Amino acid sequence: MTRHDTVSLTGAALEDALAPLRRAKSMPAELYTSPEVFGLERERIFLRNWFFLCREEQIPEKGDYKTFDTLGGPIILVRGQDGQLRCFANYCRHRGSLLLQGSGNCGSRIMCPYHAWSYFSDGRLYGCPDMKDAEGFDRTENGLVPVRMESWAGFVFACFRDDSPPLIEHLGDLPQRFGSHRLDQMRCVWTLSIPVACNWKLILENAMETYHTGTVHRDTVGAQVQRPIPTTGDWLCMQVLSRRSIGTMNATIPPLPQIERLDEDALEGTYFSVIHPNVQFAVSQDCMWWLNVIPLSADRSILELGGCFPESSLALPDFDHHRKAYEERWERVAREDMGVLENQQKALTSVKFRPGPLSGRDDMVQAVGRWNLAQLGV
Repeated sequence: MTRHDTVSLTGAALEDALAPLRRAKSMPAELYTSPEVFGLERERIFLRNWFFLCREEQIPEKGDYKTFDTLGGPIILVRGQDGQLRCFANYCRHRGSLLLQGSGNCGSRIMCPYHAWSYFSDGRLYGCPDMKDAEGFDRTENGLVPVRMESWAGFVFACFRDDSPPLIEHLGDLPQRFGSHRLDQMRCVWTLSIPVACNWKLILENAMETYHTGTVHRDTVGAQVQRPIPTTGDWLCMQVLSRRSIGTMNATIPPLPQIERLDEDALEGTYFSVIHPNVQFAVSQDCMWWLNVIPLSADRSILELGGCFPESSLALPDFDHHRKAYEERWERVAREDMGVLENQQKALTSVKFRPGPLSGRDDMVQAVGRWNLAQLGV
């Protein structure tokens, strides 16, 4: 047991963390190490807000499905025989067996591997062996339990609360800011999952500052300059300034063609955003990639990377040659960051740790923390 096993969300340390940036300090270590805090985050952040799942085209055909482990339990995203995507809790209504794992195609029905109950891909109960004598049994009331799901520009999000505002309200002015990139015309071509021994918030904080890039990424992306982008809604944004795409770092392979008709702001560089609570969309002049942070515990996470390109780029004869340069950049830079963050997680368990002063380049780091604390009622 460490001194971070329990925490009170009050005190001078939190006041210092929420102070104006010029005199603010980093967040208390307990916010990254305490199972109690992690439990509060589960209840007040992840069970109340929209969270990212995947792209629609990752589930292209009727009967295709993909499963997700979330802090609200396992869920299924499945494309029905009518072509519609639907989201359900991933358990059988009989005795709670897990229905599906991984991804694949279930055809027109989902069958429980335990007692062979089965469901149409639209969630209706189809078969329930030996239930004819069960008193009061109503098959119409025993279909799969739906989970709220909405899409924007081909990106699929889910939410466990039925009374949370619509996804478009959560996104605020993000659709306008990214409008000229026409993300709905992009397609996902690559994903990678990396287990990380650190708190989920450390990954997002790292993703929203360039203070570290000249050190951690000295031999890859190098030093970068950022500017803040004002937002409305439940998201944050900064822009790394470069008139050339930073989606690739291979000097011998030029970037893919720039997206046509980008607005003037978009031409200035790559947008790095956090859509609260746990996904970053990085939107560049020629592509976009995401960093989806999946919390497992106070000190364990999974980082999922995904890369998307415009359909026009996918049609180029040398696209695969170019694509490898982007994938190498995304994975290599992510692994550089994760190594540093795992060490940071260890350091935060020190009984001697005290929050340190923030830099002016930590503005987005503080903003991430402010939003999370507001959700916890601080």
